[in-house]
Amino acid sequence: MPAQKMKLLRSKSPLPLVLALMIGVASVWLFTYCRAKQTHGRRPILSFATAGPVLEALTNELPPQLKEPKEGNWKGWALQEDNLVRARLEQGALDSMINLLLFGTSFTTQPQVITMSDFEDPVVQARVTDLLQALRNPGNNERLIFLQNVLRSRGIDPESSAGVERTKTFVLENLRRVVQEQNTIREQFDEAGGESDQEAGLSKRSRVFRDRGISVDTTILSSFGIEGALRDMKDRAVLPKRSITRVAVIGPGLDFTDKGFGYDFYPLQTLQPFAIYDSLVRLGLAEPGKIEITAFDISQEVLEHLRRARDRAEKGENYVVQLPRESWPWGAEAVHYWRSFGSEIGTPIAPIPPPPALNGLVTRAVAIRPEVILSCKPVDLNIVFEQFAGSATRPFDLVIATNVFLYYDTLEQALALRNISTLLKPGEFLLTNDWLPHVPQTSMRSMGYTPVRYGESADWGDNVFWWQRQ
Repeated sequence: MPAQKMKLLRSKSPLPLVLALMIGVASVWLFTYCRAKQTHGRRPILSFATAGPVLEALTNELPPQLKEPKEGNWKGWALQEDNLVRARLEQGALDSMINLLLFGTSFTTQPQVITMSDFEDPVVQARVTDLLQALRNPGNNERLIFLQNVLRSRGIDPESSAGVERTKTFVLENLRRVVQEQNTIREQFDEAGGESDQEAGLSKRSRVFRDRGISVDTTILSSFGIEGALRDMKDRAVLPKRSITRVAVIGPGLDFTDKGFGYDFYPLQTLQPFAIYDSLVRLGLAEPGKIEITAFDISQEVLEHLRRARDRAEKGENYVVQLPRESWPWGAEAVHYWRSFGSEIGTPIAPIPPPPALNGLVTRAVAIRPEVILSCKPVDLNIVFEQFAGSATRPFDLVIATNVFLYYDTLEQALALRNISTLLKPGEFLLTNDWLPHVPQTSMRSMGYTPVRYGESADWGDNVFWWQRQ
């Protein structure tokens, strides 16, 4: 790691905190709630031989069940924790419901709620009323249909007369919970920023969502940060030209209610796997048509979305992404990235017009070519607790994970890093905007980082860290 002082950057928006942190329900994230209790195709639990060195190195972080680590109790504990992680998708789905309530424009003409000062505020109450009505008659709105399933799984029928009041109570309870959580998170961020020891501050900040529901929401700015890091590494001759063919993207996410401003006027979409393809070709680090991307996620909604996109691509259909952008507060480099997004993977087309409530919003759209969609294979994998057998014979040249590890504590982060080392070829890199603990037993070494600024505000951005497999 370079010796210069590193700023505590974490995609920190200049918008009011309730919005800025609610959006931070970052990138592995989840509306697979309705399928969360189904049994997924289990992959093997990370072997004790692989996990053992981390357990030995972090004895102070071990739970009671692992105070004497053995293969038997390791497998039992890891399987239990994998189930608990997947169950956290349910809570993330409820957080997405509140994002939609406050920021959505597809079901209401009320203004967005940028700050939350009073639950009895007329705009908040009007939005709740409009959401209840929309849930009774969702039409083809896939976000509302998803939320219907979430509510029904809780025994609440939003379409029945008796269920309307229960739905209202449930929504308001979750609104209060989310606002209270934001206050707690703000305190934790402030505490991390006040640490005199820089590494201790980064470590605290990197685990701030470890007790929250897992969100799968996403943003184009994370991919902008990754392109910045890739360019930096190329310019320093760390990454040779045309050296990358196999890429793993951990937690690509879905765009349910845009992480920054809550846009929901376009269909669900995913961005990062295709953004990485686009960046690699634009930077000359890979050749078009010679890139394989594996998208690892635990959200069945994310995985099935990608499978459906592949099915359509096999029939020759493009995959269209909508790219809204606020007129402020993006910086010049971020705007340039937004304008160039898709240049190597598709064709610009007419975007879906924003609703009147979003007057002044700038937007564009790109139709991504079928062969690019087919380059991406979705795989159900918990990167902390499950191992991917395919990497033994065909390891990856690059692994990308943005806004993923802050949902875990130190032990889980170290296990993920150890697991990622088994995915990579020797000498190749993991790029992540989350600070991770250095554990020598992982065979991963922190080699540098790229600071990326998203806007004019000095603290709105990310540090993208480079981890190399030795």
